[in-house]
Amino acid sequence: MARLVGGLGTSHVPSIGAALEKGLRDTPEWKPFFDGYLPARQWIREHQPDVAVVVFNDHFNAMFLDRVPTFAVGCAAEYLPVDEGWGPRAIPPFEGASHFAWHLTDTLVENHFDPEIIQEIKVDHGLQVPMELFWGKPSDAWPVKVVPIFVNVLQYPIPLPDRLYALGKVLGQAIESYDSDEKFVVLGTGGLSHQLQGARAGFVNPPADRQFLKDIAEDPDELAGWSRQRYIETFGGEGAELIMWLVMRGALNRDVLVKHQHYFVPASMTGAGMIVLENA
Repeated sequence: MARLVGGLGTSHVPSIGAALEKGLRDTPEWKPFFDGYLPARQWIREHQPDVAVVVFNDHFNAMFLDRVPTFAVGCAAEYLPVDEGWGPRAIPPFEGASHFAWHLTDTLVENHFDPEIIQEIKVDHGLQVPMELFWGKPSDAWPVKVVPIFVNVLQYPIPLPDRLYALGKVLGQAIESYDSDEKFVVLGTGGLSHQLQGARAGFVNPPADRQFLKDIAEDPDELAGWSRQRYIETFGGEGAELIMWLVMRGALNRDVLVKHQHYFVPASMTGAGMIVLENA
């Protein structure tokens, strides 16, 4: 059977991709951020996962207000980078693990989830940036297949945190029951604290961010029990993206080992964080 080797949590700030495109990786402003991911890249090289399940939100690039699924699973064979206003980024397309994606959707339905099934879509920085942070920018092809899970965290009503935690547990079941010798990793993306508009524009909350990085490993049940309002109050309007990390955490065992974590503030008005978790 397939094996889940670990979970990765990371911010997916669009300016990260812009910094890489502009060659700013080793500038004084960006080097501390990117250097924090070097141990995570080493972990990837050691474990060599075959499939990455990436939990993220589209930022009204491939979907808009005429189509806002609460949950959607990509079952396509390939995902191209979407044009976010400056042309598609010059990165290879992402190969889809479509066979597992169909197994996942069936497992979700068996467990009373009703995801939208997507067979053709382009992906924005929500998926692109995490992949490049952990795997680097490949010259020709990504060394891992992807299964995107889209979550609505932009348009009210967004899902409950404990619902995402429960979805993660079903995802873990789907991986464990998948008839394959492939190794999987789950990425929870988004956040950390930030708000881009309104009276609190520019809001970040470093103490809460650091506590979240601790609790996502040690006390995920506590975080799953928070209300949506508490996430917004604590982490900002866009910081509510952090509920997507609960899918990653739910897929893992209750007890995990923290192999690496990193925090940097601010990255484009955002508290940017990362964590690497293994099942204990």
